Amino acid sequence: MYAQSWQRLLDQAGQPKAMSLASAGPGSGSGSGELKHSAKPWSDAAGTAHSLQTDTAKVKGTLATAHTGAEAGTAGLASMAALKSVLTSWETRLTAVHTECGSVEPILRRTAFAQGEVDAGVKSALAQYSAPAGKGR
Repeated sequence: MYAQSWQRLLDQAGQPKAMSLASAGPGSGSGSGELKHSAKPWSDAAGTAHSLQTDTAKVKGTLATAHTGAEAGTAGLASMAALKSVLTSWETRLTAVHTECGSVEPILRRTAFAQGEVDAGVKSALAQYSAPAGKGR
């Protein structure tokens, strides 16, 4: 049934009774083992990425404002150097999150759009088979 190399691996692992996606098992979707998908999770993820991008920019500005003038009168204090190091570290992290969210958001939006397009295409293609006899066939 399987190539020898795959069969050996399956035998070692204990061959499963049936293989399926975790999201397509009993209790998911309609319960019949069908894989269900929609554009909504992708759109939601894109919205979250956008919110994170916006929020990290705001927080970075707030941090900069909060540290403005902190060095005045503290020259030579070790705590000021540590504070500056922590600020730089947070600015680096926030910039990385901002950049990553900015790059992933359009990809997530395109994926949501593609999901909808595929669904519409499949529905359209299958419509001809579900039309009553004599109509559209």
